Amino acid sequence: MRRLAILILFVAEMAGCGGDHSKPSPTAAGVIRVGYFPNLTHAQALAGLARGDFARSLGPNVTIETTVFNAGPSVIEAMFAKRIDLAYVGPNPAINGYVQSRGKAVRIVAGATSAGASLVVRTDAGIATPADIDGKRVASPQLGNTQDVALRAFLVKHGLHPRENGGTVDVIPTPNAQIIDLMRTKQLDGAWVPEPWASRLVMDGGCRVLVDERDLWPNGDFVTAQIIVRTEYLEAHRDMVRAWIDAHVAVTQWLLENPAEGKQVVNAEVAKLSGKALSDDVLNAAWSRMRPTWDPIAPSLLACAGAAHAAGFLREAPDLSGIYDLTELNNVLRARHLPEVSTH
Repeated sequence: MRRLAILILFVAEMAGCGGDHSKPSPTAAGVIRVGYFPNLTHAQALAGLARGDFARSLGPNVTIETTVFNAGPSVIEAMFAKRIDLAYVGPNPAINGYVQSRGKAVRIVAGATSAGASLVVRTDAGIATPADIDGKRVASPQLGNTQDVALRAFLVKHGLHPRENGGTVDVIPTPNAQIIDLMRTKQLDGAWVPEPWASRLVMDGGCRVLVDERDLWPNGDFVTAQIIVRTEYLEAHRDMVRAWIDAHVAVTQWLLENPAEGKQVVNAEVAKLSGKALSDDVLNAAWSRMRPTWDPIAPSLLACAGAAHAAGFLREAPDLSGIYDLTELNNVLRARHLPEVSTH
């Protein structure tokens, strides 16, 4: 994706640039187009597709078309262009998609993962405290993605600023797979990344954890990934969205009840998509820092919006009162005799 197209998504006053959201969806009733990442924080997508849970829930007359992404802004761009219908994505891209479309384009319909992100630094970079990041080169997966916003807000909190904002820290959006090589060759000093990349950097990249993001949130609980759906698709195909969510809840329960087997299934998918399986040490460390869930952990999303505002991606604090549609999730939870969730 061209950087210009990504940057356009973050110019708040150009909210209409995501495309004409009034056009009819080209999606056929028997097709659902899904986006996700080869990250452990998207474990339900990885496991549910591999095991066939989503296919069974949707039935034989529905075709699932998948696209693998590296980071959230590209997901939102694809959703605006109506190339995908449902996606697993972090909170900040979801917020941005909602704001840029004036609340029309996307809805959050379920949670996926709590936690599972860290700021890691090279052990020989001379970074022992946040103040030591002054003058360093630090990566994030993509401009404006959830970890990028977290990094920039963290810098501001500690009196630092990215170089492009007149500060002294080089914030370098870099695909996750490239960060390890750049760290090994000392072209980067640190990175704020999701799992399994944080653990890979620790185990294989000569890094250590400076900030486990759980330590920045009440009870260590915050949304890292959630399910979003194009509003137009949701309104036209609620039955298909509910079927997807039903499988998502079932897979979440299975992952929680069968962590050993779940890790292996997810790792096999990571290997298939990235070309390399995670070592047991990386897999176990990464899994220990995250928790699969269907709860969207809504209060943390509002805090993420505040961080995006502080980082300059949103000119004004957004009104997110309509970003959630948990109707189908709660229908599924009631049918499964599980507690419903709310946005409070």
